[in-house]
Amino acid sequence: MSDPLVDDAARTLVALLTARGETVATAESLTAGLLAATLAGVPGASAVLLGGLVTYTVETKITLARVPRELLDEVGPVAAPTAAALAEGARDRCAATWGVGLTGVAGPEPHGGHPVGTVYLGLAGPRATEVAELQLDGSRWDIRLAAVHQAIGRLSGLVGRT
Repeated sequence: MSDPLVDDAARTLVALLTARGETVATAESLTAGLLAATLAGVPGASAVLLGGLVTYTVETKITLARVPRELLDEVGPVAAPTAAALAEGARDRCAATWGVGLTGVAGPEPHGGHPVGTVYLGLAGPRATEVAELQLDGSRWDIRLAAVHQAIGRLSGLVGRT
């Protein structure tokens, strides 16, 4: 049930991080650990993947990724600032070079005023944090897999630029 494009992209990211001596950690809501599992499927990933937090609820976003409750009260769990805080929380909690935060709506119904397919991807590096807002199509599985693919591709681009 794997997607060869994600697997190839994951291999590329693991190789890039390994060559640079850098590491990654994840805080995942809508993907529920799929990103970490995809990276862990690459031989040699243990050199770069430090950990993954599954933060499917508001409470786990607070307790595991240390997203401030005030932020969640203000903007909600599906928002750009939340994705940034998830990425920073993963990076800091796991002492990684890079943190990735994923939050969004995989469906089947809209959530919190956000349509199905709305995804926020946070990438926290050693110098800055950035967030991408994505609009993805398809089934729950398609949206979750596309979010993982976007995370891997965008992180590879950032790692390669720094």
